[in-house]
Amino acid sequence: MAGPARVPSRPCRNRKVIVVEDNSHAGQGSVLLDIGGEIGALVVTMPAALAGHEVEARPVPGPGPLRHVAVLGRPVTGGVRHSAVFGELAEGEYELYLRPDGPVRLTVRVCGGRVVEAAWPG
Repeated sequence: MAGPARVPSRPCRNRKVIVVEDNSHAGQGSVLLDIGGEIGALVVTMPAALAGHEVEARPVPGPGPLRHVAVLGRPVTGGVRHSAVFGELAEGEYELYLRPDGPVRLTVRVCGGRVVEAAWPG
């Protein structure tokens, strides 16, 4: 079995950016991404089969606060896209896995002031 997927790392550039995803049709309402300085955001496109599951982000290297979010279907033109949205993460590398203790499936680098997009492997 192959190891976890890795999103290619790019240099971080600190830029103050405020992004709001207004999605009044989502089950949890709009998503506010509070980013800037050393804080970034992560949007992971997920398979529909994982709707309702929780994805956890663990900083690498640890220790550090663990963050977790639900996989939700969000309306887009022509259908629904399932995603896990981490609206506020400190700049750094994170390992992602399904809660409570799934294997690491994805490793990403979050840059301050930016929204990083990734796709769940498989």
